[in-house]
Amino acid sequence: MPNGLRVVYRSDMTTLHLVDGTYELFRNHFGAPPRETPEGWEIGAVSGLMSSTLSLLASGDVTHIGAAFDSVIESFRNEMFDGYKTGEGTPPELYAQFPVAERAMVAMGITVWSMIEFEADDGMASAAAKFVDEVDRVVIMSPDKDMTQLLSNPKIVTYDRRKGVFLDADGTREKFGVSPESIPDYLGLVGDTSDGIPGLPGWGAKSAGSLLARYGHLDSIPESADDWDVKVRSAEKLAETLRTRMEDALLYRQLAILRTDADIPQTLDDLEWKGVDREPFELLCDELGFTGLKSRPSRWLNE
Repeated sequence: MPNGLRVVYRSDMTTLHLVDGTYELFRNHFGAPPRETPEGWEIGAVSGLMSSTLSLLASGDVTHIGAAFDSVIESFRNEMFDGYKTGEGTPPELYAQFPVAERAMVAMGITVWSMIEFEADDGMASAAAKFVDEVDRVVIMSPDKDMTQLLSNPKIVTYDRRKGVFLDADGTREKFGVSPESIPDYLGLVGDTSDGIPGLPGWGAKSAGSLLARYGHLDSIPESADDWDVKVRSAEKLAETLRTRMEDALLYRQLAILRTDADIPQTLDDLEWKGVDREPFELLCDELGFTGLKSRPSRWLNE
């Protein structure tokens, strides 16, 4: 655990959990055993998503919850940079499960945001920004590096479900060497292969972390290495690269900045988890052949 962070849930706390539906589908598609519907369609990612979500809901830690999905893989960022991630390479049998996954989350009583112009990360960031002052804690259930830029607010933490690790601002500094506010700058320099952000040649985690810990933002780093008051290897070469590629670095940073203006029309009351809607949930389980999940809900809506 990067900083030994322990998150204690209390019954008198209002906690908003934000689920990265896209990440969960990819994680379960590639990490869980394959599974088919009675008609022979691959549905293992949805099965894993439903199982892990039912476990989360049964924990008693959830008072409010929402989930964001990339209903369209491409976003406005693809118009900003041709190299940004696309849906190319996404297995069609996985992509076909996205609408089914959204149906499943709604049946489990969870608010769903289907992102089209924005990305799922923007949806979670927008929900966190909208509701953070109304709750005691926001738990963003995603291991993505870009989500850590939100952790400057002490009420927001991220949670890596696979590793069982919470992260806060101190954990961000320990893991990346920079404060949450500098994460977009960090990604602008070192890149983020999962999002198709290339970063600058020669810039690695150690050099970017050392300089951003001192100067905060990439455009605040002095142009000449002679003016740097921290020591990094190949300083002259790094400085030259940053000088000549500053425009690229600023673009990459912009790509990494999460948007907080995605449409989140709900109120906090709308996000309160009140139980699983029995009829659509059981019908979906029958449709998909998930007989073992039908008895898993810990609470039924209106029962």
